[in-house]
Amino acid sequence: MPSESHTNRLIHETSPYLLQHARNPVDWYPWGPEALEEARRNDKPILLSIGYSACHWCHVMAHESFEDEATAEVMNRLFVNIKVDREERPDLDRVYQLAHQLLTRRGGGWPLTVFLSPRDLMPFFAGTYFPKEPRYNMPPFVTVLRRVADFYANHKDDLERNKQELRRLLETLERGGGMTSVPDRELLERARSELEANFDAIHGGFGGAPKFPHAPELEFLLRFASVDPKAAAMVEITLSKMAQGGIYDHLGGGFARYAVDERWEIPHFEKMLYDNGLLLGLYARMFARTKAAAYAQVATETATWAVREMRSPEGGYYASLDADSEGGEGRFYLWDRKEVQEILNPDEYAAFSAYYGLMTAPNFEGRWHLRVARSLDEVAILLQKRPEEVESLLATARARLFAARERRVRPGRDEKIIASWNGLMIAGMTVAGRLLQREDFIRSAERAFDFVRGTMDVEGRLQSVYKDGRARFDAYLDDHAFLLDAALELLQSRWRSQDLLWAMDLADRLLARFEDKDTGGFFFTASDHETLIQRPKPWMDESMPSGNGVALRALSRLAHLTGELRYADAAERGLKAARASMERYPSAHGALLNAALEWLDPPATVIVRGEEELLVEWRTGIGSALPDALVYCIPTHAEDLPPALAARSASPQGPLAYLCHGGICAPPVDSIEALRAQWKAQA
Repeated sequence: MPSESHTNRLIHETSPYLLQHARNPVDWYPWGPEALEEARRNDKPILLSIGYSACHWCHVMAHESFEDEATAEVMNRLFVNIKVDREERPDLDRVYQLAHQLLTRRGGGWPLTVFLSPRDLMPFFAGTYFPKEPRYNMPPFVTVLRRVADFYANHKDDLERNKQELRRLLETLERGGGMTSVPDRELLERARSELEANFDAIHGGFGGAPKFPHAPELEFLLRFASVDPKAAAMVEITLSKMAQGGIYDHLGGGFARYAVDERWEIPHFEKMLYDNGLLLGLYARMFARTKAAAYAQVATETATWAVREMRSPEGGYYASLDADSEGGEGRFYLWDRKEVQEILNPDEYAAFSAYYGLMTAPNFEGRWHLRVARSLDEVAILLQKRPEEVESLLATARARLFAARERRVRPGRDEKIIASWNGLMIAGMTVAGRLLQREDFIRSAERAFDFVRGTMDVEGRLQSVYKDGRARFDAYLDDHAFLLDAALELLQSRWRSQDLLWAMDLADRLLARFEDKDTGGFFFTASDHETLIQRPKPWMDESMPSGNGVALRALSRLAHLTGELRYADAAERGLKAARASMERYPSAHGALLNAALEWLDPPATVIVRGEEELLVEWRTGIGSALPDALVYCIPTHAEDLPPALAARSASPQGPLAYLCHGGICAPPVDSIEALRAQWKAQA
């Protein structure tokens, strides 16, 4: 067990994940010059362990091995041990996850365990979770440690050959370029066909267990929904089944990271900010398209969860909720039948147990994790009640059980504020606020945006992470790209010229410090970032959308808004560079598919100028008349506008709307009806 008196160097960190290991008997270092110099001076290999605070198996390995004195003694004697929070250093995680995949020919994950040569930081052995005792067809961790140390000491020639081959592979990956055209419609159709072939028509989603939401791919399909019934069905089935499954928190709102089964029933219980930001916007858009109340309910409950449980006093959004509480995975979310019976009255219990599956066998370690087991109509027939009565009983039952659950020991919360993740939640919250007409959601998004801009942008350099009053770590591609996208969503909900100016500043920083000047696209790290064994240029989506995909679409939108061609030129260069990767596996590039789709078929951009009190009605009316348009309502008094926007003025008689679509800009009009007529003429 960890000692209360012993501490290692992690005690001075702010990361909750690193602080969880600060009292381990392992002599942990954070990544930095001290650890790297120690390894080089003593010619000791580095044991690099990467995880995050909400990771269940990270906790398991920590308890089994890192808190064990005997295991720690071997680690300390044979290695220099470095612990990294992958949410603080996604650059290190990205590089060494890729190295792990190349070394093992298997997918990665967390905890990530990589052994590095101290001179050049090249990995020579890698794995994920290792058990303390032999099981899962894996040797015990101490055996792995001794074998790795022996290989490093006694097989230098083999070690060098292996590293040279790995270095060659790393140098050839993720560069892109070489294409002379952007992705075409044939490639987009191949992506749609791949998604259709991989679609689970019964449970929704793509592939089997474990099953992840894949929000960018669903957003891509949603763009086809009005003309492609199959695309519409894939989105509708997936979002409906997810909302009915246990991946969704039926009492408190919000989604867990993924389901361990194909039915979305049992999640891996951690809740991540980034998943919920992406899904929040998607459910709100689905409501706007279908007017189905169930999608609005999920979006509303998810946004309410984020404001209630994930918003810091300063306004930014926290990173995640742990999978574990009281030493058990998912314990906070599980129920005993007797406990539910004691909380609810008989009518409530009858409806609740039938609807959420308490009438069937327990589905998680002898207890019940809630999911929709019967439809509302089926329960109504079973109980011989009207559906409205059943819904009322379910609502009161959920409220009672939520109140009871709030008295439990809560999962740990990682209170880092991560710029990129906040960008995703700000965008999702803004879309939900606009489409659900919830001003409180928009205000929450603005507070978070103002916090990031005011606190995490330090002397012209965006920082990636904020915790305990400290903004740290130079920001990455994702931080800039996701915040740029969030700024453009905010500008559609409520115009603030300072938001546009900062968006243009972020875009200019992307072009200056992240763009690949030779072939196009953006590197994950800035040009003056710490030199690592690889400088990735990521194209495919991973747990989050590709930063390149989000950046290229945002730059295209910014060009249409401001008339600044340098943003459009960068977007075109990036799409050409991305095409080679997209050709190999189109459907794995959801964010880039969305960027390419908008490049080929840009949505209408509408600028409305007028007095502020008149713009609300215009924004709502245009949203109904042109549902896919990008609409920016700019008050007459707005200052600091780029020339292209400043030239578009209001009329003394009232607001004027300016429509640009498909490279054609129409003359200004003074009514929504006239605007709709222009759009139909251009479509």
